[in-house]
Amino acid sequence: MRALRHLFAPSARWRFPEASLRRIAEAIAVGEAHHAGQLRFAVESRLGWRDLLAGRDARQAARAAFAQLEVWDTAGNNGVLLYLLLADHRIEIVADRGYARRIGDERWQAVCDGIQRALAAGEAEAAVLGGIAALNEIMAQAFPRSGAGNGAGNELPDAPVLL
Repeated sequence: MRALRHLFAPSARWRFPEASLRRIAEAIAVGEAHHAGQLRFAVESRLGWRDLLAGRDARQAARAAFAQLEVWDTAGNNGVLLYLLLADHRIEIVADRGYARRIGDERWQAVCDGIQRALAAGEAEAAVLGGIAALNEIMAQAFPRSGAGNGAGNELPDAPVLL
């Protein structure tokens, strides 16, 4: 069944057209003005056959995207990836080690749950924008903009990535 979901998964471009991607990038940029963290959004329509046969799940795919997009490579160890795998209807958040002692897993999960509920209502862009707003609040608490040594400006692109 999972293989069929991946075979017939909707295109990420269909769910997130250019105008939507621009609004998401703007929301990331606006949020980052209030904290020293770095936020990326990546959406993947489906996994490849090799990944499916290997049993790769959304969490593993998100961690691979975290590395591929170099979200881990920030001066303040404060990068966060919001990852959406359309075929599995899964949202994952991967946070760099700078958040480990500052933010508990239940807070990340609450953001994922909120995005999931909004996605179920059929509004992909609104779901992601709500998640970005929630993440920006969390990131501002952990890495306020005013603190010294919390990063080196806008280190990562704000533009969403379609994998």
